[in-house]
Amino acid sequence: MSAAPELATPPRPIRSEPPDARPAAVVTENLTKAFDHFVAVDHISFSVAQGAIFGFLGPNGSGKTTTIRMLLGLLRPTAGRASILGYDCTRDVEEVRRRVGYMSQRFSLYGDLTVSENLDFYGRTYGVSRRHLIDRKAFVLRMAGLLTRERELTRNLSGGWKQRLALGAAMLHEPEILFLDEPTAGVDPVSRREFWDLLYTLSQGGTTIFVTTHYMDEAEQCRSLAFIHRGRIVAEGSPAEIKAEQMRGQVLDIECSPTVRALPVLQQMGVFEEVALYGLRIHAVAEHAADLAAPAEAALAAAGVTVTQMLIIPPSLEDVFISRIR
Repeated sequence: MSAAPELATPPRPIRSEPPDARPAAVVTENLTKAFDHFVAVDHISFSVAQGAIFGFLGPNGSGKTTTIRMLLGLLRPTAGRASILGYDCTRDVEEVRRRVGYMSQRFSLYGDLTVSENLDFYGRTYGVSRRHLIDRKAFVLRMAGLLTRERELTRNLSGGWKQRLALGAAMLHEPEILFLDEPTAGVDPVSRREFWDLLYTLSQGGTTIFVTTHYMDEAEQCRSLAFIHRGRIVAEGSPAEIKAEQMRGQVLDIECSPTVRALPVLQQMGVFEEVALYGLRIHAVAEHAADLAAPAEAALAAAGVTVTQMLIIPPSLEDVFISRIR
């Protein structure tokens, strides 16, 4: 028999939230999942307030989907616990499933069915009565702007309309919490904006939104966030808290030309902890980056790089994430 995998970090206490008379929508305490010698989720603890939009961020393979599967009762934790609205995700699986809706990244729609037929199928799957399903379908079609498309084959819809339909299907049984896994991946910017408008409306109505995303502009719209990397939480809090309290070092924002030549010059100086392109600009991070501006400008000038502007700026969420995983 193989030995149990060694977990990379010890348990830590759950992060406290502001007092609330209601139970938190989602709570995890030292939640852990190991597959043989691989620890996919490593003692993570966080909580999500009811009615909040919570962003769960991390690269592919970081443990996001494994965490969601444990929260939905599809995967048994190796250690720790999780609860949804006070119900244990391992013991009270049926109670949990009645209260949640799930929208996968691939939308899980049937292309050879019409919009209306897809909603009928998912309504029956969720156990919505025939009479109530009529009302719920009407609500979903209005909410998602699909009233004129209910007879259209789903495979003929654009990505944005499929996205709206998938969200509507996940809401047919009136879940209190929606789990959305990369819901805007591959969708055009206008559809992304419209989709988030729908999420704001649902949140204002009391629905809790648990969303994974790799778009930092979307993360900025969440009430609270957790960054996960290699199975561990590396930063958490509101976007403002994360940027103000969890950044290691200062960010030197450099506007210069050509950036392709500037990047290796700054890296070879050996004084910056991180040097990365941000669009047409460069972010160089160090504990006392302000003191390094003059020598950096001199090194760039010597390499034939023209510096237009160089100043210390507040960190972005992406800056913080890179800093924390470093």
